Amino acid sequence: MIDYCCERPEDSGQIELLLDKAFGPGRFAKTAYRLREDVDFIPELSLVAWEDGVMRGSLRYWPIEIGDARTPALLLGPLAVDPAQRGRGIALSLMQLSLEKAAGLGHTMVVLVGDEPYYAKAGFSAAAARGLRMPGPVDRARLLARELSPGALKNVSGLINKVYVRRENVTDPKIEKRAARL
Repeated sequence: MIDYCCERPEDSGQIELLLDKAFGPGRFAKTAYRLREDVDFIPELSLVAWEDGVMRGSLRYWPIEIGDARTPALLLGPLAVDPAQRGRGIALSLMQLSLEKAAGLGHTMVVLVGDEPYYAKAGFSAAAARGLRMPGPVDRARLLARELSPGALKNVSGLINKVYVRRENVTDPKIEKRAARL
């Protein structure tokens, strides 16, 4: 059985190993990584999947702002699952749990760079991101967004920027109990 829980500070080394295994060192050259540099991820939304003491997956979120209005949003990613464990629904469960929690915490929209056919399973689309731009090279068809609150993306457009926020790591036992039921 897979256990889903909030990332803990002691998980970071294993997460980096998992990301290397899933994406390789070329991941650091991607535009989405520029938005993550020197920015703390949001610990209460960043989850890991464990099975028999082995990390099977990881998902992090980062604060961003969109356009001149500096509309707050979340950047999802990286989402990684051990390549040998793909196809088991781990990534989708990580997304569903974290998106539910993000909405519950009052976040209204999420942006990511990824394959629309896959992320559409969690409600993401390129159409929702049509007015958004990344600060670097990104295939427009891979820039996806999802509203967590109806109408949240209406009239939101412009360049996506990083936000420098420092937070303490927080564990949420509620999400751990909810996740254990999956």
